[in-house]
Parts: sequence; C-alpha cells; structure tokens
Amino acid sequence: MTTDTAIDSRIQVVLIDDDPHLRQALSQTLDLAGLKILPLSDAKGVQARIERDWPGVIVSDIRMPGIDGLELLNQLHAQDADLPVLLITGHGDVPLAVQAMRAGAYDFLEKPFASDALLDSVRRALALRRLVLDNRSLRLELSDRQQLSTRLVGLSPSIQRLRDQIGALAATKADVLILGETGAGKEVVARALHDLSNRRNGPFVAINAGALAESVVESELFGHEPGAFTGAQKRRIGKFEFANGGTLFLDEIESMSMDVQVKLLRLLQERVVERLGGNQLIPLDIRVIAATKEDLRQAADQGRFRPDLYYRLNVAPLRIPPLRERGEDALVLFQHFADGASLRHGLPRHELQPGHRAMLLRHTWPGNVRELQNAAERFALGLELELEGGPRDDLPSSGGGLSEQVEAFERALIAAELTRPHSSVRSLAEALDVPRKTLHDKLRKHGLTFSGGGSDDND
Repeated sequence: MTTDTAIDSRIQVVLIDDDPHLRQALSQTLDLAGLKILPLSDAKGVQARIERDWPGVIVSDIRMPGIDGLELLNQLHAQDADLPVLLITGHGDVPLAVQAMRAGAYDFLEKPFASDALLDSVRRALALRRLVLDNRSLRLELSDRQQLSTRLVGLSPSIQRLRDQIGALAATKADVLILGETGAGKEVVARALHDLSNRRNGPFVAINAGALAESVVESELFGHEPGAFTGAQKRRIGKFEFANGGTLFLDEIESMSMDVQVKLLRLLQERVVERLGGNQLIPLDIRVIAATKEDLRQAADQGRFRPDLYYRLNVAPLRIPPLRERGEDALVLFQHFADGASLRHGLPRHELQPGHRAMLLRHTWPGNVRELQNAAERFALGLELELEGGPRDDLPSSGGGLSEQVEAFERALIAAELTRPHSSVRSLAEALDVPRKTLHDKLRKHGLTFSGGGSDDND
C-alpha cells in the first residue's frame, strides 16, 4: 500500500514488482549491497510521492495490474525527465525493449537476470543521478547570483556585501529584519530572499502594517471566526495563515500596537496562529521577514516597541544602504532603469551625458531608489532631467566644470562602463578613450576589477 507522504530522500532505490517472491529476492540483493530500498507491490501514487530532485532511482516491473511500468515511466518523466527508471519484465522481447528505451528508460532487464547485472545498472544510474543533481544545483546557484545582480543593481562595496548576505540567508529558515529608509528597496530585498529560498514555490504575502487601520490590523494578520466581533459574519483567513508554506513580508513593523506585538512574538516563538474568536491553534510553516525605517532599539528604549520582540527579530538583520552612500551606483542604477523604461515604451535608448552624470552624483536622493527610478522613467520619455533637493556636500558644485569633479566621479564613470559587455581590457579602454596602462592604473586606484573575456595586457 502507498501513502501520500513524499518518499524519504535517503531512499536510494524504489523497487516496484507485484510478485512478492521476486520483490523480496531483489530487495535482499540491493540491501546486501548497502543500498536503502523502498519495496512496493504496485505503482499507485508513486509519481505523486517523488519530488523533482529526489536523489534515487526507480526499478519497476513492466507487466503489472493497474499502472504498468511504461505508464509509470511516462508519469515520472513528465515531472523530471532526468530521473533514471530501470524496467524489468518476464515477457521481454525486442519490440517491447525498443519501446521502453524510446520512452526514456535508463535500462531494460529481462527476467531472469543476474544479480550483478541489476546492481551494476542501479549503481551507474545512481552515479548519473548525482551528477545531474549536482549540475542542477550549480546552475541554480549561478542563476541566483545573476538574479540578485539584476534585482539589486550596483557595484559599490555596500551593495555587493548586501547581495552576499542575501545569498547566505536565503537558503536558511531564519526570520529576517530589514533596515532601510523609505524607497531604499526593502520589498525588493524581501522578494529576493523568498525567490532564492526553498520556499520559492510557496506564497509571498506582503503587508504594510502602517497602512492598516488599528481596528482591522489583528483581523488582517491573524484572521477571525464568525461572531468574533460586530460585523464578523463569516470566517476570515489571516495573512499569516494565508502565507503558510511560504513567506510573509511585514513592512513598517514599528507602527504595530503593543497588543499586536505580543501576538506576533508568540507567533514567532511557537509558529502557531489563533484566529480572533477561535480556540484552535493552527500550526504554521512560514518565514517572517519584517522591515522598518526606524531604529527599533531606540524605539524599545523609549517604550514604543517591545524589547523582547526586537531581540527576537534582530537575529538576522539586513541593512540596505541609502543611495547617497552608494556613490557610483546612482549612475549604474539610473541607466538600468532608463534602459528598461525605453524598452517598455518602445523608445530609443538615451545615453547619459557628462552634465547628467555630474547632476546624479551630486544629488542626495532623499527618496532613494524609488526617486531615482522615477527620474530615470522621465529621462527615458525624453523629459528634462530635474532633481528635487540640494546637491551633496561632499562633492564640488557644478559651477567649476567637469575637471574639478574628476576625483568625485571618475570611479563612477569607469564602474558604469564596467557594467557593459567588453570582451577585453582593450575594448574597455577604447570605450573610455584612455590608454590601457592608464586604465590599469585607475582600476587599481579605485579598487575596481575587470572581469570580462580575454586579457590583452601585453602590447
């Protein structure tokens, strides 16, 4: 009999045969070889219990009542075409063997067969399975890195450090506290943590606590039963319960009342939720990512935030640097957003001019990335580049000309060019219109690295 539970990842071979004597004999052979076996009398429900990256192999009889071996093969390969399936039969003939191999069977064994032949085939299939899963893991890791570089654009050390921290935390189960100013990209970071985690196929539920009225916040977060309060006519599933199996992103957590903070602390500690007006404790499998623009430690000292909740949330903090601290990232981000807007609107690409670059580098960006994205959208539409607020105090004013601002944005200009495809140092130097030796000196001076294709350092 089969169950609905997933097959344990420690199982190396699922053996399916309706003949109990042969099933027992094959099981003993595989077990004596040190392999972990799950023997089954039929194939019913097997496909539903095999997860895509299960690390084992299937050995199945072809002629069975119900689901036969060829049908099982087709079911399994519909969800994972690389899963090795070995088929065995007592009615083997050439046409059936050809049909099985064309259907994607890893191997075909005709009864009676020697034990060594089965063991050899199973071991080769397991070795192939390990190789396939290792390659998948490497491709996924590379994809994750590329995805992070696309979502969190920038070359500054602070944004590179943030990407590294996200990569390290994403695969864990730890709750995360994101610290960042308004418009810095807190939800972008939260979505990256979710999409790079094992929960990526589960729900991502985002809620802004600061936007909820005090009268509905508990119902929105925890849900309620009929009659829990006036107007509660039917059951409501709260955001925490709705996010079960995935991630809940709770922004502006500093705006939550003390009563709600108490319930959130209990939820984080016990991983259960109780709907308003209900008595049932509902177990949760969720990751909570909280975000704030305030100093929660200071808020706790002032009695506006529970210290125990602060320490519970502060286990894995991620600080998003404001744009004014990211130097040349303003240029890289602006061109990135402008190019995307041009593509969406079907407009020609606009290149930043030296005067534009100087303006972007001098700006303080009080609205952070959100403000920059809006400015880039206007620029892509052909509107004049205008920025609100005053220039940065640490950069020279625009009145002195470009030569007086070289030290302030020379690194930014080179870094921005490094984001474009260049096959060699020669092509990079030509794009910047500088000799290669000068370019090497400036790369070393500014701590930048060329990671393009071939090297042509020698003249």
